Amino acid sequence: MIQKYQFGTPFATEAVVEEIQISQGKPDYGTVSLEEGFLFSYSMQEEDIVYGLGEANRGINKRGYCYISDCADDPNHTEDKLSLYGAHNFILVSGRETFGLFVDYPGKLTFDIGYDCPDLLTVSCARADLDLYVLEGESPADIVKQFRKMIGRSYIPPKFALGFGQSRWGYKTKEDFVRVAENYRKNHLPIDMIYMDIDYMEEYKDFTVNQEEFGDFSAFVEAMKEKNIRLVPIIDAGVKIEEGYPVYEEGIAQGYFCVREDKTPFTAAVWPGYTHFPDVLNPKARAWFGEKYRFLTDMGIEGFWNDMNEPAIFYTPEGIEEAKGLMKAFLADQETDARWDTTLGEKVTFLQLRGQLEELSNRKKDYEQFYHQVDGKLIRHDQVHNLFGYNMTRAAGEGFAVIDPEKRFLMFSRSSYIGMHRYGGIWMGDNKSWWSHILLNIKMLPSLNMCGFLYIGADLGGFGANTSRDLLLRWLALGVFTPLMRNHAAIGTREQECYQFGNMDDFRHILGVRYRLIPYLYSELMKAALEDELYFRPLAFDYPEDKMAAQVEDQLLLGRECMIAPVYTQNAAGRYVYLPERMKFIKFLPDGTLFEEVLEKGHHYVEIALNEVPLFIRGGKCIPVADAAECVEALDMGTVKLLGFAGASYRMYDDDGVHKDYENPGNWKILEISKSC
Repeated sequence: MIQKYQFGTPFATEAVVEEIQISQGKPDYGTVSLEEGFLFSYSMQEEDIVYGLGEANRGINKRGYCYISDCADDPNHTEDKLSLYGAHNFILVSGRETFGLFVDYPGKLTFDIGYDCPDLLTVSCARADLDLYVLEGESPADIVKQFRKMIGRSYIPPKFALGFGQSRWGYKTKEDFVRVAENYRKNHLPIDMIYMDIDYMEEYKDFTVNQEEFGDFSAFVEAMKEKNIRLVPIIDAGVKIEEGYPVYEEGIAQGYFCVREDKTPFTAAVWPGYTHFPDVLNPKARAWFGEKYRFLTDMGIEGFWNDMNEPAIFYTPEGIEEAKGLMKAFLADQETDARWDTTLGEKVTFLQLRGQLEELSNRKKDYEQFYHQVDGKLIRHDQVHNLFGYNMTRAAGEGFAVIDPEKRFLMFSRSSYIGMHRYGGIWMGDNKSWWSHILLNIKMLPSLNMCGFLYIGADLGGFGANTSRDLLLRWLALGVFTPLMRNHAAIGTREQECYQFGNMDDFRHILGVRYRLIPYLYSELMKAALEDELYFRPLAFDYPEDKMAAQVEDQLLLGRECMIAPVYTQNAAGRYVYLPERMKFIKFLPDGTLFEEVLEKGHHYVEIALNEVPLFIRGGKCIPVADAAECVEALDMGTVKLLGFAGASYRMYDDDGVHKDYENPGNWKILEISKSC
C-alpha cells in the first residue's frame, strides 16, 4: 500500500510515474512538523535497520550517521562526507515496524538516522513544499518492489554494455585509442568499449570532435567497430561561450540557457572556460539539448556518459571579483605592516584569503544566483539543484527516442535523482585507488538498486591516486558482477590498463569470467528491470529471521541464485564468509577449470587467490555460463551450460541486445540441469 501526503506547493520532479491520490490526515508512521520548514521524526527501535539512500556514504544499514541529499562535485569520498553525486531520497525502515519513505523534494534534504540522537530518525528541509510517500508491505523486498513500480521501469542498456570497458582521462589522440585497442586485442584481453574523456573534443566543447587529432571521425568509429570495440564519448553540462559555436549561438537565440534573476544568461567556468548551462528543466530546452546527441550518433556512436552535471562550477565572474577584492585588501595590509607574516592576526587574514580562493568552486552563493525558467516562472536553482543531472540525462534519453525509437543506447551519468533511473545508469564518480573504496562500492550496490538504478558500477582500480596490481585484480573480481564494468583512471595517475602489470594471464582470466557469466548477468538484469526486482540484495532481504544475515554488509545476493563475497583486503589470501544456507562454493580457476565444494550453513574461511573469481550458488539453484569470448558479439550461446545443483532449473532471458522487444515470450527459455557441471 502506498499513501501520498502533500505539503505546500511541490515542484513537479516527475520522479513518480504512477497516479497516486493524495491522502488526508497524518502518516501512520512518525510525526510531521511544519513549524520550521519540514521535519519528519520517527523513534527507532534497537533492532531497526534503515536501508536506502542510493549513492550514499558508509554502510548498507544507514543507522548512526547523517546524510544530506545535495548533489556534490566532491572527488574525496572519505567517511566524513555527507553528500556525494546523487540525491536518492528513499529509505526503508525494517524492524518492529517496516515501511518505506520517499521524500520527493529536489532541494537540500537532511536524513539524520540516529546521529544526533541514537534512537531518532529525522528527515528535514528548509521549505515545506514536497510530496511524502509512505509505503507498507509484507517485507522489505515487497516495499521495494512497490516503490520500483511507482517510479517506473529502470533503464535497460544494450547488451554490448555488459562487456568490459577501458577508460582514462588523458587519452587525447586517435593513436592513444588505437594503442589501447591493439594492446587489448593482441593480448587477447576481452573488451567491448573504450571511453573518450574530455580531450576528444575541440577545446572541451560539447558535440564537437577535435578534427586535428581525429580527422574523419565517422571512419574512425567504424574502424573501431570492426574490431568489436565501441567508442563511448563524454558529454559535459557546460556549453562554452564562443561566437561561431553553433550550440552556444542556438542556445542564446532560443533562450535555452539558465539565467540570472534579470534573465541574462548565467555564466560559470568549467573545463572550456566560461560556459552557460542548458536549462534542462525547461522541456523545450531539454528537447533541444537531447537532439544535439545526434551529432555523434550520426557518426556511429551508440553510447555516452554525462559528466559534471551536478552541475559542477569551478568559479564564476562574481566569485573572481570577490577574490580580487580580498587580494587587494590583503596586499594593502602587507605594504603598510612589515610584520604581516609574523603576527597571529595577519596570519589569520592570510588563511582567510587562501580559504576564499579554495572555495571559489561550487559555492552555495553561486547556486543561489541562477534560475530555471519553467512554465513561465523563474525557479531558483538551489531549490531544484538535485534535478539537473537527472534532466540532463533525461534530455539524452528523450533525444535517443527521437533519433532511433527502437534502438537501445548506452547512457550513464555522474549526478542523478530518482527518476533518472528510467533514462540511464550511473557510475559512482571519482573514487580513489583505496582498498576501502572496494568495500564502499559493495555497500552502494543494493542501495542504488532499491532506488531504481540497475546499470551501475564504480571505476575499477580507482580513479584518483595510483593503483596496484593486487588492488586492480581484486576490484575486477568484484566488477565481474556489476552491470557496468569499467576500468577508469585520472590523468597524472599510474597507467592502469590491464596490460600494464605483467603476467596478463591473470587479467585475461578474470575478464574472461565476466564474459562466461554474461548469460546469467544479462538475464538477471533484465528480470530486475522488467519485473521491478533487485539485481543486488542485502542478505537480510531473503533471510529475515537470520540475525547474523542482517549484520553482513560485505556479501550480497545477486539474482535469486547467487551470493557474492569479494575480497577487499590487501595481502589477503582469502576471507571469512557467512552462509545463511547450504551453498556451493565455486571458484573460476585461471586454467579455465572450476573448483566446486558444497559448504553447509554457517561461518567458513575460504581461500581465494588473486587470479580466482569466487561465487556461491544457493541450495537447489543453478546458473547458465558460456565459453569465454573476447567481446559480447563473439559470445556463443550454443556453449551455455548450467552450473549448480543437480535437478535445478533456470529461466534464462536472451534477445538481440539492441532493440526494445522486451515483451516477446520468445526471449525466455527454461534450462534444466540433471547433474552439476
